[in-house]
Amino acid sequence: MVLDFEVMKYPGSGKLNKTILLVDDEADIRDILGITLSDFGYQVIAADNGEKAFRIFCELNPPIVLTDIKMPGMDGITLLQKIKSQGSEAEVIMITGHGDMDLAIRSLKYEASGFITKPINVDSLEVALKRACDKILMREKLREYTENLERLIKEKSELQDNLSALGLMLGTISHSIKGLLTGLDGGMYLVDSGFKKENLEKTAEGWTVVKQMVGRIRKLILDILFYSKDREMSLEKVDVCAFAEETAMVIESKILDRQIEFVKDFDPSAGSFEIDPPAVNSAIINILENAVDACLRDISKSSHKIIFSARQDSNQIIFEVSDNGTGMDQETIDKLFTLFFSTKGKQGTGFGLFIADSIIRKHGGSIEVKSKSGHGTQFRIKIPKIFSGSAEKLRQTVPLSKSS
Repeated sequence: MVLDFEVMKYPGSGKLNKTILLVDDEADIRDILGITLSDFGYQVIAADNGEKAFRIFCELNPPIVLTDIKMPGMDGITLLQKIKSQGSEAEVIMITGHGDMDLAIRSLKYEASGFITKPINVDSLEVALKRACDKILMREKLREYTENLERLIKEKSELQDNLSALGLMLGTISHSIKGLLTGLDGGMYLVDSGFKKENLEKTAEGWTVVKQMVGRIRKLILDILFYSKDREMSLEKVDVCAFAEETAMVIESKILDRQIEFVKDFDPSAGSFEIDPPAVNSAIINILENAVDACLRDISKSSHKIIFSARQDSNQIIFEVSDNGTGMDQETIDKLFTLFFSTKGKQGTGFGLFIADSIIRKHGGSIEVKSKSGHGTQFRIKIPKIFSGSAEKLRQTVPLSKSS
């Protein structure tokens, strides 16, 4: 490194960062001490006055400074004060004459590591340096222990949070599975009863219940798998309209006899986008099923409609799912994507919309919700047409936009 002043360097041979800034206005002392310190294994940087020494210190930040107390211009005490005023942890050892003991003791008040007297005894110098190195190593170990302790505390906190979430999840899942199994038992009873009595109507009714319960169990298991495993995305370039049609087919098959009008509005010029098809398909189906449930729960209207649209807007694809079902108040909207929160009572697990939101965020997108109690709900899903590496970083920071 080239500095704007003359500096003498003595290369050391130690493995540790054993660099010393040696400051003395007498060239002979600098030479002798430089050789001795180099033999000890230190790399020595020498300066002949306090001003130069402070510039070197600010430039190189050596861990140890060995400075004479009495020097022309900036003396050793002033140099010590300026070094400590930087908030530095450098160990500063003072060199003093026998008649300067008051100054040496004064330097200790300014956090000097210690002092040695002239003429310098090699053993005393070695002891002072060892003491300084021990302090540096102790600080490093303390810092390492502190960082490890902070990491352990963080891990413990995360473990407690995970265990709490796991306990809540198991309780929620157990409750949901119990309800589904009860419904499945009821459907099977109707099927058995219909067969025994040769009542096809009762058998068909029971089989419908069985299919509904199996479908709900299947959805619950898939949601759990999505939640429990952070799977790698498998990106594909997919035609928007073909993807929307395939997604719509799943919902159309579920509302054939439900008296719900299902309208598809897909812009043929939407083109294609880059997504993980099964993941995004699952997310949008969760939102569509939420719309179906909202319509089925709404007994205030004689007819219901769900509109599913897809279009391109600049560099993103926008899907919209609108229904005229029960709608939601603002408090419900605020909790909508929270894990285990459900508006479906015993029929819900609180997984679906949480997972849908996670999937869309992972693609660098967002979900907006507009709703009003009694007047229906609109979900707007925005997904970038091209997935970029930055989307993965944004998934934790993209704000969830909700408005009523």
